[in-house]
Amino acid sequence: MTGPHRPGGGKRLVSMSTVSVGSGERASGPDDDGGAGRGARPSDDGRPADDRRAAVPRRGRGMRRPAPEWERPAAPAKPAEPESAAAPTGPAPVARPDQATGPARAAAPAPATSRTQAAATAHPTGSTEPSVDPEDAVTDTIHHAGAITGVPTTPSRIPLPAPANRTPRSAMAARARPAELRPPGGAAARAAVSAAASGATMSAASGGPRPRTTDSEPTAPAPAQPVPPSEPDDDEGGDDGDALGGLVPLSSDEPDPVSEGTRRRRRLVWPIIAGFLVLALAGGAFFAHNLWGVFFPPDFAGPGTGHVVIQVGDGDSTRDIGETLVTDGVVASARGFGNAAEDDPRGRGIQPGFYDMQRGMPAAAAVSRMLDPGTRLGRMEVRGGTQLDDTAGVGSARVPGVLSLISAATCVVEDSGARRCASVDDLRRTMATTDPARLGVPDWALPDVRQAVPERRLEGLVAPGTYDVTPGSDATTALTSVVRASASRLEDGGIVSQAASNNVSPYQALIVGSLAEREGIEQDFGKIARVVYNRLPIPMRLQLDSTINYPLDRQTLLTTPFDRAAPGPYNTYLNFGLPPTPIGAVSPPALKAALTPDPGAWVYFVKCQPDGASCFAVTPAEHDANRRLAQQRGAY
Repeated sequence: MTGPHRPGGGKRLVSMSTVSVGSGERASGPDDDGGAGRGARPSDDGRPADDRRAAVPRRGRGMRRPAPEWERPAAPAKPAEPESAAAPTGPAPVARPDQATGPARAAAPAPATSRTQAAATAHPTGSTEPSVDPEDAVTDTIHHAGAITGVPTTPSRIPLPAPANRTPRSAMAARARPAELRPPGGAAARAAVSAAASGATMSAASGGPRPRTTDSEPTAPAPAQPVPPSEPDDDEGGDDGDALGGLVPLSSDEPDPVSEGTRRRRRLVWPIIAGFLVLALAGGAFFAHNLWGVFFPPDFAGPGTGHVVIQVGDGDSTRDIGETLVTDGVVASARGFGNAAEDDPRGRGIQPGFYDMQRGMPAAAAVSRMLDPGTRLGRMEVRGGTQLDDTAGVGSARVPGVLSLISAATCVVEDSGARRCASVDDLRRTMATTDPARLGVPDWALPDVRQAVPERRLEGLVAPGTYDVTPGSDATTALTSVVRASASRLEDGGIVSQAASNNVSPYQALIVGSLAEREGIEQDFGKIARVVYNRLPIPMRLQLDSTINYPLDRQTLLTTPFDRAAPGPYNTYLNFGLPPTPIGAVSPPALKAALTPDPGAWVYFVKCQPDGASCFAVTPAEHDANRRLAQQRGAY
């Protein structure tokens, strides 16, 4: 029979059965029934088997078509099965109206066309089915296995080139095959397709229509072409031809396709590498900068300008001092300052306190300036016996008092070079008008301090020692910081816990200590304190020249009859008991003597040695003898 033609007398389409290129199967033409005979085998739907169309899958990179029948090698002959073979158990084949069976078909003449003659000459079977020119061959897209596997078929008309030596597909081609081209069910579904095709072949061989022949020469059915077993698929164990619907892959020597995931990964590689390079360069620059600073720390070249106050705390190391200087803009590098301090033999002698520094100084110059005592700020030193007010020294000299020391400690140098300080008048006014508790007076001294003369109420509460006052502080802040620091030192000396042992209050013990401090030298502090304690209960006037000179702001022990006759709260020649306040700063030895005086019955003493030592007596006669001895030695 003749195949269908396209409208308008165009070239007709040749149907092809499904083949598996990877397993060695070949595509059969319209005249090739797989060796079961020249007759048309009916399909499951009643149509002849030679009209079945093979599904042609698509492939992105190209396809190949099978070779025509006349170009294929002859298949070995297979004897036809006897007519008495058992009929197939499946449904009876239904012939198409345009096909003739039996005698009627034998009598039907073949179309007398040149195309038919060329086909009869080319086919040794003598079939009258016209052949198609290889250049015009196309494939249809109806897959016979679709009825069994349920794979949807999509029409496709793709010219197929003549195949060369077919090679199995590559592994990459199998992985790149679209998943939608694989029949559902995997190997099981494809096995069902193969079984159905085998059943149709057996049905046609046993009881189906006989092969067609020409009028002039009957032909024997062509022997069946043995089909080698298909190789399992890589992923599902199936066959490539089943999955691809007859598509013949390209030869394996072509470049493997690159998946989208691979291209995406390749696109991500270079940004990641670039990021690592940037991080490496940044880290290298960071470490290089730090290492450069270690070996070559920056430094200022100029002599420095302006003034800035720097504080060094207790326990600060050279590194800590350097960091403080860098923060205030004095030096350029803490490491550079540390190196300069190590190079200077006195570098470790920098003491805690405040320093007047300049901005933009070289590290070595900063070290030298901090070692200069003249650059210290806020530091004041109080010695034993120092009064609040300035006192007259030897000749015309003046001994600065506590208020003057505090005033100098508050001074700060401005950038213009001017000094700014809390004046002595401001300090005295603040002391007289401010509540003592606000100024830091301890509780054990508050009752007596409030009863004292306002201008002298803080006398004796500033113990000897060194103090650091913040430069630039006002009067209240400066006084408060000094009094609180001194109270802690006095309390550490045991003034609160040991004063009661002598039947006096802590404040009274402080007064006794100040009297011992001003009347004698350190080796006699204990005996002088004992004389005071022995006279108080008699009662007996103390008659101490130091108390006469205290309101007169004099350091000497000499008095005149006029001075001793002047009335006043501090005149112990006229008054009984202790003066209202201490008469000066009480050193730790004097405070100890007031708390633990030497045992003895002395009630008299006089300076009898040129070095200031005193002679003690119990009776007035002994005291008169000591006075004569002192005059002989020139003690007074």
